[in-house]
Amino acid sequence: MSTETIFFIGFLAFNALMLALDLGIFNKKDHAVSFREAAVMSLIWVSCSLAFYAFLTIKGELIHGITNFEQLQEAVVAHKHNIQLIAGDFAASLEVYRKNLALEYISGYLVEYALSVDNIFVMVMIFTAFGVDKKYYHRVLFWGILGAVIMRFVFIFLGAALINQFDWILYVFGVFLVYTGFMMYVNRNQEESIDPENHKVVKLASRFFAVHPRYEGNNFFVRIDGKRMVTPLFLVLLVIEFTDVIFAVDSIPAIFAVTRDPYIVFFSNIFAILGLRSMFFLLVNILYKFHYLKVGLSFLLVFIGLKMLAHHYLESWGFTTAHSLYVIIGILVVSVAASLLFPVKNVQVPEGNKEPGNTREDKEV
Repeated sequence: MSTETIFFIGFLAFNALMLALDLGIFNKKDHAVSFREAAVMSLIWVSCSLAFYAFLTIKGELIHGITNFEQLQEAVVAHKHNIQLIAGDFAASLEVYRKNLALEYISGYLVEYALSVDNIFVMVMIFTAFGVDKKYYHRVLFWGILGAVIMRFVFIFLGAALINQFDWILYVFGVFLVYTGFMMYVNRNQEESIDPENHKVVKLASRFFAVHPRYEGNNFFVRIDGKRMVTPLFLVLLVIEFTDVIFAVDSIPAIFAVTRDPYIVFFSNIFAILGLRSMFFLLVNILYKFHYLKVGLSFLLVFIGLKMLAHHYLESWGFTTAHSLYVIIGILVVSVAASLLFPVKNVQVPEGNKEPGNTREDKEV
């Protein structure tokens, strides 16, 4: 078994343990997650992410089992790291590699985390449109994120294989990201809505499953008169999963603009989406205040797309991973600061961000 495989299995085992503790200890009973709980869980996930960043700066070579200068050269060439090794000095070259690997990871993490905020807007609309009781949000998001981890694994390593085989795909990704960022800016003020009865996922699921018309507590499945049926809560889970697939089409190519190492792409991606669930509960009631964030995300996608299209020129001009990180942080800081400094007056709070009483569990879908 290769070093990469061992490290990969260990990474998944650690995160599986964290999720098991979250579901089995901290959330044994269904309840509406409080701001304090969300803050604690967000702090834990962010701390784990930063701890992994620190690990990469100290022992990043362990991911690929690098033990000598030749292996280090092979890794740099294979994953097209934009660094210069110091001939004859393995220790110094390893230090350069570690720092660059850590910067690629934290840049990818910030990109995915930022783009995930837009996903939260959609999640709020989904829960509101389907009339999901707040105490079941955590259960749906938990299983939704497990599905997202599996799908991201497939997308990332398939994408890495395609890029290695066909380098021109990077330009396709670049054009797509520029277009997506431009359309996000154009449609930034457009009202979005979800029709539960006519949603494509609901219609497709109804062809293959018998759908029970009412919620049955936190159950995804129910047996009625001996017949196994899916509940509306299961349909909500499917819609959440479908939404993540749509967002992955943007976010995964975006991270490949930061690093071509599929393991770093995966690690940064997974840490970000695992933290998304706690971030959802942390931001759900204040997200509407960051009205310039979507503008910032649109500029972020355009920047990343242009970086993909011009990566050969940028590398020759000395544009490094650190420079990309500075631009990413700058865009996010400016968009958040602008939202706080120039608040929109008389803004209508989205329905999902209000604090009404719980919705009725017998609501039909």
